[in-house]
Amino acid sequence: MLRNALPTINTPLPGPKAQAIIERRGKAVPNAINCVYPCVISRGEGAMLEDVDGNIFLDWVGGVGVLNIGYSHPELIEAVKEQSDKYFHAMMNIVTHEGYIKLAEKMNQIIPVKGEKRKTMFVNSGAEAVENAVKIAKSYTKRPNIIVFSGAFHGRTLLASAMTSKKAYSSGIGPFPDGVYRAEFPYLFRGPQGYTEEEKIAYYADKFKKVFEEASPPEYVAAVVIEPVQGEGGFIPAPLEWVKAIRKLCDENGILMIADEVQTGFARSGKMFVSNYWAEAGYAPDIITTAKSIAGGIPLSAVTASAQIFDGVKSSIIGGTFGGNPLACASALKVIEIIERDNLCERALDIAEKCKEKFNLWQEQYEEVGDVRGIGCMMGIEFVTDKKSKNPNPKLVSDIVKCAASNGLIIESAGIYANVIRFLCPLVVTDAQLESGLQILESAIEKCRSN
Repeated sequence: MLRNALPTINTPLPGPKAQAIIERRGKAVPNAINCVYPCVISRGEGAMLEDVDGNIFLDWVGGVGVLNIGYSHPELIEAVKEQSDKYFHAMMNIVTHEGYIKLAEKMNQIIPVKGEKRKTMFVNSGAEAVENAVKIAKSYTKRPNIIVFSGAFHGRTLLASAMTSKKAYSSGIGPFPDGVYRAEFPYLFRGPQGYTEEEKIAYYADKFKKVFEEASPPEYVAAVVIEPVQGEGGFIPAPLEWVKAIRKLCDENGILMIADEVQTGFARSGKMFVSNYWAEAGYAPDIITTAKSIAGGIPLSAVTASAQIFDGVKSSIIGGTFGGNPLACASALKVIEIIERDNLCERALDIAEKCKEKFNLWQEQYEEVGDVRGIGCMMGIEFVTDKKSKNPNPKLVSDIVKCAASNGLIIESAGIYANVIRFLCPLVVTDAQLESGLQILESAIEKCRSN
């Protein structure tokens, strides 16, 4: 059974069937939608996938955080089939479908935003959720500007591209929307030398305040948009004390705090959302965006805020044809049920403990492992040329990714220097599969660092 299988490579990669399909891809699909993996999926179960040539891979990327409950969960398949027998589509601006209401009610229960009464809207992608959150903040506050951060990734639509830090994602497609200003994110590993962690956090809080002086006065700022753990930026967690400082500045100046939990949500962190950690400490966001694992692979995303904020939004500026599609809503309700029933938040912490023990050992053993970081089961390993200089080592990471894939482990790089290996393994991975993946990754590190 694939769900319990271990990585097994039977052919040179890509195999003959995969090679033929990849060649067709090159002729039919834009090269800009690039892929470095020599794999064409035929089926997936749990944390494993099989390619068209019968090779079996362990997937530590999970569609970039989409598959927290794994591939092809049988209960998810049944939930979508059951809904498909009734109807595929019902636009909420035209007819009400109860699945949208049930999912909104559930999201309002579990999303930790400020305010006792909450409301949720649905769209289709992470970028759509982020753009709608910004529109909501601007409509509610009647202010034109937002603040984002270095290292941020919020999507590839026009406003989201302006918000995204790495301009390789948006080269040559400007001009971009105005009113987007950038502060420095607390990248503690590369923070000021000689500072304590507390001093670094104070340093980054002071750098944030500089935006008010140099870019936009606070009274013109509608919202601050934060990834609780930066994804593409290198799996960098926002320190809780820094969040506290930003929350205080937002409250003092009537600015909304938006948490972009597109990649961090749905048990990945050891809680349903990273914002749960913030809320328990008294610093809940005003608006939270979610997507990726929300519906197990069916396109869906959400924006949740207090009823007060949503009721202050001008009519007709939010909504859309496919937002809250019935199939996606049925899938999302089942995903949340599975996460809660199967204690996947606890499983995330268990996986994280096993991996961190190994990752920290590598940090001690290898000069090239500069930093190990993350929250729960969203972890990153940053590779450098040496610990003293901390010079990024993207070539080593690229070699490790290719070597691991050739041995049946799919991993992905991240970071502003492309020198971080990200860990987004499905939370349904077995202990045996996890151990197998750790062995493959360690062998790849050993082999590639000696080349």
